[in-house]
Order: sequence, then C-alpha cells, then structure tokens
Amino acid sequence: MADFHINSTSQDKSFNYSNITSNYNDSSNIINSDPYEPHGEVEHPLDVVTYIITAIGLPLTLVAIYAVYSLVRKDHVVPVYVINLLISDLIQLCCMIPMVTGRAVMFMIVDPIYWSSLMVSVCFMLCIALERYLVIACPLWYRFRHTIKFSVVLCGMVWVLSPVSFFTLLALGGVNSSVIIGALLFFPLPLFIFFLGGTLKALSASRVPSDEKRRIVGILVLVLLIYTLLFLPAIIWFMAESYSLFYLSTVFLWLSPLADLFLYVFMKKGIIDKLLDFVCCCRMDSNDSSRMDSNDITSSTV
Repeated sequence: MADFHINSTSQDKSFNYSNITSNYNDSSNIINSDPYEPHGEVEHPLDVVTYIITAIGLPLTLVAIYAVYSLVRKDHVVPVYVINLLISDLIQLCCMIPMVTGRAVMFMIVDPIYWSSLMVSVCFMLCIALERYLVIACPLWYRFRHTIKFSVVLCGMVWVLSPVSFFTLLALGGVNSSVIIGALLFFPLPLFIFFLGGTLKALSASRVPSDEKRRIVGILVLVLLIYTLLFLPAIIWFMAESYSLFYLSTVFLWLSPLADLFLYVFMKKGIIDKLLDFVCCCRMDSNDSSRMDSNDITSSTV
C-alpha cells in the first residue's frame, strides 16, 4: 500500500491518511492548488475535523455501547451486532488522531488497525441488515436458529476473518489494491438494497407486530442511507482514483461512526411511532390550515 503525502508548510510534516493507492506525489499539482492548504500557524482543516469528530464521537459511542447492551435479550440478538459495530467505530475514532500526527512509525501501526476496524464495521452493518431481513422473510428459521450463541460466534468470525481477508486481497492485488478496496466497499451496497426490498415485499405476509415492522424498516433504511451517503464517495475515489474526492471521502468515512449512533435511536420502542405521530400531526395541522384558508376565501367571495 503506497502513501498519500499532503505537505503542510506550517507544521513541516506529511499527512499520511491512507497508504492504499499509488504515490500521491505524482499529483502534486492538485495538492499545491488546494484551497485548503494551511497558512501560517493555522491548523490543517482535516486536523480540525478530526478533533471535532473524536471529541463528539468518543463519549457518545461509549454511552451508546452501554445503552445498547441493556437491550440484549434472549430473543433479540440485533443489539449484539450493534454493540460490535459501535466497538469497531470506537477503534476507528481512537485511530483518527494518531493518523494525523504525521509520524511515520505511528502511522504504520495505526493505519492497518483503522482499515481493519473499518472493514469490520462494514461487515457488522451487513449482519444487522441481514438479521432484520430474516425476521420478516424467514421468521421460523430466525426463531429457532438465530440465537445469542450463534450471533456471538458469528461476531468472532467477523473480527478474525474480515481483517485477514482484507489484507490478503491487498497483498495479492499489488498495484490494483485501490480497485480491490473499491470493489470490497461496493459489494455490500446491492446487498443492502436487496435486504430492504425483500423486507418491504414480505411485510404484508409477516405476523410481526406493526411497531416492530416499523423499527425493522427504519433500521434498514438508515443503514442504506449511511452506506450510500458516507461510503459512496470513497468507493468512487478508489475505483476511479479521483484525487479531487480525497478530502470529501476521508471526512465522510470519518463521519460514519457518528452516523452509526442513530441505530440505537431506531432500536428503541416507541421512537419510530413518535416520529410518525409528529409527521402526521404536522400534516394534519397543515391540512387544517389550508382548509381554513380555503373556507375564508369562499366566505369572502360569497
């Protein structure tokens, strides 16, 4: 994996945010014309974004892990996947600040850990979407087969096999490592779409309570939105090697741990119902106001 070098005149260092594609020095003309190049004693913008994300994300992720752990029940295994997802997000947040220190030794240690935890989080997002799909599409299989023990074993396999497979493919890919990473990040996207579409198709025949159905659909929609909005720029960056997307894709990937925190909101009972009630109330108020306006107009004309 080669290096991205972004030179900072104020800090006399290189920001090695990823060593995945070919040497970034070949695109020095893009970097030199970068409007975000720091001047004087001003911090590099990616440094500032990193500090903000970690300052917000670290405490909130710890609180969310504790809160989701309280939701684990014998018949409710999705919190197990969410807890592991949040743990992988916590590792990413801990890796962000050392990644922008510019020290080569620190970067060589932290960078593989960051990318391993990122791939682990993608796998757990797939586990969450698959588990929610099985609740609706295959309820009998899910009831008798998908236990807490099965989920724990699956989580252990994800933590071991995901980083090993990732770095094995990179080693075999050689110069095409960026294309391999782009393909790996793109692969879950059609699966998320399939899980959401299959769940919506099977909703009418499912005997799951209506409030549970709304939570399941809400989680699937949220996972798809998070992956589409935050991971798609990185996919384009790797596949097309579009260096103009470097900053955007980096910031979006770093925002993904914060976006995963919303999964806890959609897991709580009553949250979706309150949101729907709020939307319905807003629509009713708008309809009532429009009716009153129309009545006023008709009365004035009469």
